[in-house]
Amino acid sequence: MSEQQHADRSEPVADVRPVTLERHGHRREDPYAWLRDANWRQAMRDPQRLEPEIRSYLDAENAWAEQALAPVAELQRSLVAELRGRIREDDSSVPQRDGAFFYYSRFREGGQHALICRRQGEDGEEQVLLDGDAEAEGLDYFHLGAVSHSQDHHYLAYAVDTSGAEIHEIRVRDLGTGRDLPDRISGVHGDFDWAADGRTLFYTTLDEEHRPREVRRHRLGTEQADDPLVYREPDPGFFIGVGLCASERFLLIESHDHITSETRVIPADQPEAEPRVLAPRERDVEYEVEEHEGRWLIRTNADGAEDFCIMQAPLGATSREQWRILVPHRSGCLIRTLLVYRDWLVRLELEDGEPRIVVRRVSDGQEHCIAFDESCFSLGVIPGLEYVTDNLRFSYSSLTTPAQVFDYDMASRSRVLRKEQEIPSGHDPAQYVSRRLHALAPDGAEIPISLFHRADLKPDSDTPLLLYGYGAYGISSLPAFSPHRLSLVDRGFVFAIAHVRGGLERGYRWYRQGRLQDKPNTFSDFIACAEHLAQTGYTSTGRISMHGGSAGGMLVGAVLNQRPDLFRAAVADVPFVDVLNTMLDPDLPLTPPEWPEWGNPIEDPEAYHTILSYSPYDNVEEQDYPHLLVTAGVSDPRVTYWEPAKWVARLRASRTNQNLLLLQTNMSAGHGGASGRFDYLEEVARRYAFLLLANDMADS
Repeated sequence: MSEQQHADRSEPVADVRPVTLERHGHRREDPYAWLRDANWRQAMRDPQRLEPEIRSYLDAENAWAEQALAPVAELQRSLVAELRGRIREDDSSVPQRDGAFFYYSRFREGGQHALICRRQGEDGEEQVLLDGDAEAEGLDYFHLGAVSHSQDHHYLAYAVDTSGAEIHEIRVRDLGTGRDLPDRISGVHGDFDWAADGRTLFYTTLDEEHRPREVRRHRLGTEQADDPLVYREPDPGFFIGVGLCASERFLLIESHDHITSETRVIPADQPEAEPRVLAPRERDVEYEVEEHEGRWLIRTNADGAEDFCIMQAPLGATSREQWRILVPHRSGCLIRTLLVYRDWLVRLELEDGEPRIVVRRVSDGQEHCIAFDESCFSLGVIPGLEYVTDNLRFSYSSLTTPAQVFDYDMASRSRVLRKEQEIPSGHDPAQYVSRRLHALAPDGAEIPISLFHRADLKPDSDTPLLLYGYGAYGISSLPAFSPHRLSLVDRGFVFAIAHVRGGLERGYRWYRQGRLQDKPNTFSDFIACAEHLAQTGYTSTGRISMHGGSAGGMLVGAVLNQRPDLFRAAVADVPFVDVLNTMLDPDLPLTPPEWPEWGNPIEDPEAYHTILSYSPYDNVEEQDYPHLLVTAGVSDPRVTYWEPAKWVARLRASRTNQNLLLLQTNMSAGHGGASGRFDYLEEVARRYAFLLLANDMADS
């Protein structure tokens, strides 16, 4: 789309009200600080309380985005129908056995939200325990969070978020009567679990800064105000969570930031017992525990095990000196997950971007791997509801192959396909190809790229390409199947994932080289991937679009400031772009827990200047920028709405061309966008219509 096609339209212009900020002898100006509502906490919980002037500006941006995308309104509708045609509307999960019952979720045709169901016996009559569509009726936003039945199968506890602010209410349903108990536990984080008595719940509450800081205990039939405090985390930089171990013998209270963790344990049959620390926290030491037949099994990076090992310790252990190696550390082979069964230990490993499952027989320590033929695939282990079983459930997909769920008999080493993701409108994996490439970063690191396109496409310099990236928190962007991407790939796009540093694709060191003072590697890695794809003929400079969300949105912003010439268009979903201002504000929900990831610019001048060097909002320049679509959510507690709003305002004032610059703010949702599965498709369709418009392919 040319600049002239929309240059005469009236874009919103935010008032400039400069605020001068100074830290570590450095002064800078924030011209749009007024877009942050002074009462942001109240507005996050109730968007109707947003300051009218700010609401008016966001409404104007939404109206401008709608006007700018009006030429592709029909395309958006077609895309929604196309996307919906790839979803089996009455889809259901594979039932999981727990004693006499089989639990599963399903959707009704046309339904937005899941139904939670069970059968007594595999072929028994269905009992609908919870109807998500009925619970969501009349609400602008509804998200069903954690759902868990008591061990005696009499009650179902479930958490709901009705604002998008990730503030939940826990409710309890009597499965005999089908009615909710009077118990309502409000203002909570959303994670919880049952004690062995089936009448006691442990849950986490949110503090004034929206951080999960307390674990409390609730006895059915009592008032929330009377729930006793079990544990309060004293460090504002640590989050806490609560859950049962696989054997269901202990409740675990886990405290953690991004690099350090600590676990407290309570016997599940003694809910009033004081929590006991398993091993005191040590900076840069992470550990997760499971109880296994009278011992602790511990996945940890202690004692220099950078890519993690598995240790064991007596149940009475209270220090690391009592831990002993069970599965040794192997550099470059990351142990991602440990699943525990009575007779088997299962670990999910990742080596050079390729996952594998390793099964270990407890009786003799013999191990074997579950093998796969494809490259560039994604693999996940699915925790079951039974501890005494030979059955392991896992999921598999690739960029070309829809998701499959297998049951694997660990004793006989045989697998059964239990479910394959159905694409009602049709999909033939043989019509597509995927491959792995490597780009060379400026410091010599090899950056993996996963690539996906139609088999009959012969990419050249005129081929449009969408490059996705994230690269933070040790989250890996594994090459899994997405039916949505076919709407671009079938129109001639190449889709690629840049496995930049900051993720875990190549082990913990890959993560470490993309955080703190080394965070700029993430951005130079992404640029190297874009350049490599152009140089090798898959596309060309100016035909690349980019996409990232949250911390991936920060990646989009930083890269656009550094190399806007490489890209034709970009989509930044709920982007973390006002990094320096956010990291300087300890009252924001995520700031203290984020300091180990980005650095603490309040106390550390080096961290201040490193963040300043890449913070997208602080580095907007007078230069041409590609077409850009930005999204936000008023209820978002992770990336507050004013970050993308300020960024767009500054871009609009500074850019030297008239490419599309659109901000769409969801006025009744948060970080995850729309909650209903079909409402979400509207957002995907808008993103794709924008990319097609920006690439002069709106008629394709």
